[in-house]
Amino acid sequence: MVARTLPHRGGPHPPSGRELPRSGDPRPDSAAAPTEASVGSAELMLMLLADARLPTGAHTQSAGLEPAMRHGVSVAEVPELIAARLATVTAVEAGTAVVARHLAIDGRFDGLAAVDEAWQARTVSPALREASALAARGYLRLLRSLWPAAAGLAALTALRHPCRAVVLGVTAAVSGLSAAQLVRLIGNDDAATIAAAVLKIEPVDPVLTTRWVLEAQPQIERLAARLAPIGTIDEIPALAAPLIEEWAELHATTTQRLFRA
Repeated sequence: MVARTLPHRGGPHPPSGRELPRSGDPRPDSAAAPTEASVGSAELMLMLLADARLPTGAHTQSAGLEPAMRHGVSVAEVPELIAARLATVTAVEAGTAVVARHLAIDGRFDGLAAVDEAWQARTVSPALREASALAARGYLRLLRSLWPAAAGLAALTALRHPCRAVVLGVTAAVSGLSAAQLVRLIGNDDAATIAAAVLKIEPVDPVLTTRWVLEAQPQIERLAARLAPIGTIDEIPALAAPLIEEWAELHATTTQRLFRA
């Protein structure tokens, strides 16, 4: 059943005319992460942002697991759901975040709106958009609190409802994460969110759900290798997962649920 959520590639995205620097290009030091980020290594910042206890409201999300299980996905099929999301909606989010990070490092914050619009164009489900905007609010609050002088905060605030990918991209630039680390963060977060949500829905051994996240790591690494080098809006993946999107819409209308999405 989950196999039907595997990637559907849309047609070519119309050229945006917004060429952004490639990942290997030199970038001005003035747009790099603020001095606050220098107090810890990128590895420590990655662990901080990947911590499930981070106060971003992530506990309200199941990464689509609850609606999927409501519509017939079994516990045994959850690893397939993780893989399907990594190949579709998570790839779109990670690619969007990488481009937002490039812009933030370059100090080109006026381009963040276009990146946000590109993600919106690739995410047809209003329910998925709403869930992303809700998660973005938590990360934006965190960014304001931890790095109050960070460049880019004004641009993010000016966006009406930025998606989580754009906020995470700016956060990655501020905290010193590389593009590859950013993709790993997003990929691991999606897999771990599903694994944690299973434990609230079904009586599953936590060691089993941890194994699912571990087994997803090779796919996450391939995603990082593919997406870390991208530098333009047109290179953001344009992928769809019809069942994931349909389940998200149905879940948004139910009044009996454990998770928002």
